Amino acid sequence: MRELSYVVNIPYGLHARPAAQIAQCCSGVKSTVMLQKEGTGKTADASKVLQILSLGVTQGDVLRVTIEGADEEEAAKCIGSFLSSTFDEKKSAAILKIAFFSMKDYDYTFFNELLKDKGTGGYNCEGKYIHTRLVPETAQLANGCGAVCIFVNDECGRRVLEILHDCGVRLVLLRCAGFNNVDLKAAAELGITVLRVPAYSPYAVAEHAMAILQEANRRLHKAYAKVRENNFGLSGLMGMDLHNKTAGILGTGKIGVCFARICKGYGMNIIAWDAFPNQSLADEGLLTYVSKEDVFRKADLISIHAPLIMGPNGTWHLIDERAIHMMKDDVMLVNSARGGLIDTEALIGALRRGKFHAVALDVYEGEDPNVFNDRSSEAMSDDVTARLMMFPQVVLTSHQAFFTREAMQAIAITTMENARNFNERLPYGNAEVKA
Repeated sequence: MRELSYVVNIPYGLHARPAAQIAQCCSGVKSTVMLQKEGTGKTADASKVLQILSLGVTQGDVLRVTIEGADEEEAAKCIGSFLSSTFDEKKSAAILKIAFFSMKDYDYTFFNELLKDKGTGGYNCEGKYIHTRLVPETAQLANGCGAVCIFVNDECGRRVLEILHDCGVRLVLLRCAGFNNVDLKAAAELGITVLRVPAYSPYAVAEHAMAILQEANRRLHKAYAKVRENNFGLSGLMGMDLHNKTAGILGTGKIGVCFARICKGYGMNIIAWDAFPNQSLADEGLLTYVSKEDVFRKADLISIHAPLIMGPNGTWHLIDERAIHMMKDDVMLVNSARGGLIDTEALIGALRRGKFHAVALDVYEGEDPNVFNDRSSEAMSDDVTARLMMFPQVVLTSHQAFFTREAMQAIAITTMENARNFNERLPYGNAEVKA
């Protein structure tokens, strides 16, 4: 265990931006890092921005740091670099007003605190919260704002971008990694910058993918319902071992790699396809790269972690009728990436024929009217959802794979860093998306 002590020299104390940077840093280390404000007894987990802010640390306060774990030296260097900084690297720019579309109560938790951060070294943004989706009919609500912040089910095609441009918007902030809902060519023509969150928590998505896959495989949704009805019979609940089976992974970015490591822990053999293979993964023995067709033919479990790319040689309908025909009978399929990666009509047709042992979908074509909305008082009128739900081997969740505390914190922090970089004309790094 290491114990350190710092006198905080940041002019505004541990305001939102330094607190956010410390939290991001400490979320990436294995050690547990705890902060204590001297003389108060108040403590905070250094990986949680809201806890850090609750300490109320001002300039001149003494902060005691306790580090315990496998990488104590790395953690000490990381947190020390922020606590030794003054966060006054340049004069703050004018306030950037952001229209946040599709906002939910859980979004406010982090964004509210970060938006309070004004002054030198701060985020210097104001928020206009809008509950509805961004569509052509709602785009005018951004009038007077320099930026909009949108999520996966908001529409940002050419018509919407033209309206936003006329409203004075010059920045689209995506609080997600995917950008398939933005017309990048139109944005470029209109002089609108598009920035995304390249990574938040790949573990959140990969862990959810395995969770719902196992729910479908072991029929846990049915078992839960049966026990609630005082039925302890096992009929209809038979699953399959994953041990010694072959996992086929489509897309080996950060999320795909996390999923591969989970499969490795189950004792699975792993094959993968990626348009841009990462040879280091093969060299370490994690997986073997094969063609898409070989993944379809050989895998007992197929998990999709590719981006949705439209057009020739894109990934739209990566899983289509032809791909399904190549798959083994009783194959298992999970999608936690984008709905358009699977041809839903082809999937439903194959489910009718009994092709799949288990299908787990956090995303699917036609999900947009449902995503993040409570429709429990309505009849299930959506045809695609109703048809998918009628199959006992299918599990649906509502685009929630990303939804962990760690991921929500990372999304909010990276989004605000992107806004600040735009406002102060700083480099965007890999956050910028271009046509």
